[in-house]
Amino acid sequence: MRNIRFWNNSIGFLLVLALALLALANALPARSVVAQDDEPIELPEVDPLSVTGDIAIAGSSTVEPVTVAMAARFSDDGFTGNIAVAETGTSAGFERFCKEGSTDISNASRTIKSSERADCEAIGRKVLEFYIGIDALTVAVSKDSFVDELTRSQLIAIFTGEVSKWSEVNPEWPAATIQLFTPGTDSGTFDFFGEAVLGTKGAYKEREARFAALLAPNPTTSENDYTLVEGIRGSENAIGYFGFAYFVENEDTLKAVSIANDVTYDADDNLVVIPAEQWEAEGIAYVAPNRETAESGEYMLSRPLFIYSATNVLQEKPQVAAFVNYYLTNAEEVVTEVGYFPVSAEALNEAKQTWLDALGLAE
Repeated sequence: MRNIRFWNNSIGFLLVLALALLALANALPARSVVAQDDEPIELPEVDPLSVTGDIAIAGSSTVEPVTVAMAARFSDDGFTGNIAVAETGTSAGFERFCKEGSTDISNASRTIKSSERADCEAIGRKVLEFYIGIDALTVAVSKDSFVDELTRSQLIAIFTGEVSKWSEVNPEWPAATIQLFTPGTDSGTFDFFGEAVLGTKGAYKEREARFAALLAPNPTTSENDYTLVEGIRGSENAIGYFGFAYFVENEDTLKAVSIANDVTYDADDNLVVIPAEQWEAEGIAYVAPNRETAESGEYMLSRPLFIYSATNVLQEKPQVAAFVNYYLTNAEEVVTEVGYFPVSAEALNEAKQTWLDALGLAE
């Protein structure tokens, strides 16, 4: 667990009564604040200096840098409470949020599952989803690596242990053992990679089969992405994957691998590799992770990033409502600063509308 204590180090004047508005939200008359023509919704202004109480957050290591940066900014603007951020992985984060009820916000690099939503409902939590950013999950190698491009079929062979030496991937590469670094099984990144790369048909239809295949070559696993970064940049024979922000932070020592999706399925859901001579006709090419390819979906490992809370949490804990408000208000700027990509104005408006609805501030 990473506990981050933020204490006020400045003196300021109370500019707004946002906290009072939040605490009394249900007593206020409803009003419509739905934006027209993608005009940004402006949430009630929050003065962090007026907010008191603690906030507990756990979940995705991918979303964690955004939440930590947001919490630091909240502190710098005057918040005097304690924000505890635990880097547990998405699944373990939902365990705390939906089963234990021990956290107020859950960071997630995938959407909540129906079973997790049911767990939340069982403890009286009506789930609220806030879409806050876009990631381009990055397959990375050392800056000194001979690898620049890989096909999806090669990724499958590498990460399931079908091949164990680089020369088996490409005869022009050295006969060196491939060193694999992957997130742990509690990570939404591990889960997403399995679905996106191995697929969800045929032999890999079931989640358990994907997990077993990715763990078969006994990779080095860690919920801490910095551990993966250290391992990958330490050897030209290493390869692994994590969120784009971790690549951006370490691109002086790492290289992002461009990926070509050369896989399809036949009528019986058997995986079929498309020959290179058919690529042009099929519109297949190597695609690097960046803002344009992530937003368009052209990069096959682009994915959404979320934070989750619950209606009763926002209503009963004004400090959580205030922080989520602050998070959504500053999401575009902070998400970009961290190294991810902002969501569309429409998607951000939808998240803001969810917050307003939960607090009874909209029709």
